[in-house]
Amino acid sequence: MSFVKGLKCRECGREYPVKLLAGCEECFGPLEADYHYEEIAKILNRDAIATRPKSIWKYRELLPLESEPKIGHATGSTPLVRADRLGRKLGIDNLYLKNDSVNAPTLSFKDRVTAVAINKALEFKLEAVGCASTGNLANSVAANAAAAGLPSFILIPDNLEKSKVLATQVYGARLISVKGNYDAVNRLCSQIVDRYPWGFVNVNLRPFYAEGSKTIAYEVAEQLGWRTPDAIVVPMAGGAMISKIHKGFKELQRLGWISEAQRTRLYGAQAAGCNPITDAVKRGSSEIRPVKPNTIAKSLAIGNPADGYFAARLIPESGGWSEDCTDAEIVSGIRLLAETEGVFTETAGGVTIAVAQKLVQQGRIKKTDLTVLTITGNGLKTLDALDLAPPHVIEAKLDAFEAVFGGAYHVA
Repeated sequence: MSFVKGLKCRECGREYPVKLLAGCEECFGPLEADYHYEEIAKILNRDAIATRPKSIWKYRELLPLESEPKIGHATGSTPLVRADRLGRKLGIDNLYLKNDSVNAPTLSFKDRVTAVAINKALEFKLEAVGCASTGNLANSVAANAAAAGLPSFILIPDNLEKSKVLATQVYGARLISVKGNYDAVNRLCSQIVDRYPWGFVNVNLRPFYAEGSKTIAYEVAEQLGWRTPDAIVVPMAGGAMISKIHKGFKELQRLGWISEAQRTRLYGAQAAGCNPITDAVKRGSSEIRPVKPNTIAKSLAIGNPADGYFAARLIPESGGWSEDCTDAEIVSGIRLLAETEGVFTETAGGVTIAVAQKLVQQGRIKKTDLTVLTITGNGLKTLDALDLAPPHVIEAKLDAFEAVFGGAYHVA
């Protein structure tokens, strides 16, 4: 049974039935799924959720499907782990990592949104699926399309990391590299879906696709014992993830599963080389000024973010803030997380760590705040971002070992 009421424009409020539609036909604003929350509340509660298999489909009634999901049964339910050693470095006593770097099947949070979108494409009986991507989404669409038996057309900027290219090709996707940045790729994808009967997950399937990000909020609240954190730091590319996490927390309050008095401050994190949302927040505006991306954090390199306006508005309304960091700080963030918690994250995670450090230094995140850092992708995806010293090479002799390390850990 589906509890989807229909689609609703986030700008003008116009309502539409469930259909393949990229944006509002009246004001061209973005659409999102709306639900019969009163009906959901009658049949679903926290106890029922606790008995279900661990995946995003624990929250099936709050996702925009009309039928049982065919793929994505291992997606979601990623760890929320205490990070005491990192917390001491950052100056936060109650720090957690929401670790989507171990998500299934492709080691990033994009598996959540793609699982929803590909299942919706099956419901619409589309001939093929695709996306515009800076890397992680390409991997995830290709993998989930393969699992669903659908052809996939993946368009990427021509400067993408080789590891992400290979991790898309292996699934048999039709991978096309486009000269230009993500915004140029996205414009081309919009033209493609106007001509072919295909579903591009972040174009005409976007109202359904974006709903998958809400499951991060559901899981965090459940894993914290049905409460929300004081602060959550989220890396931003298009701005949809942080907006949907906010929506997810609000939905749990509406259902009565968490207290309406709980308020989570949203903190957005961007790279200095692509920071249009952060720039808007710092200007005290929701007007996005597009930029030309220039950063090693390619998964966040969207110069004209589709949901930037909403993210820039929600962040200060929540009592939060947005900050950015340099490429050098991104690499330092990656290493700090790895060296303190044994978690290897990609460049987007480095952005999260580096920005969290700045927010603490600025006094925006307090030492006593229950804080969650969202780690959205695995470090194996962006090995090229690291330039570490080569290992020592020695002869297979004890004196050669001791010449390099002798005495450092010696116990008499």
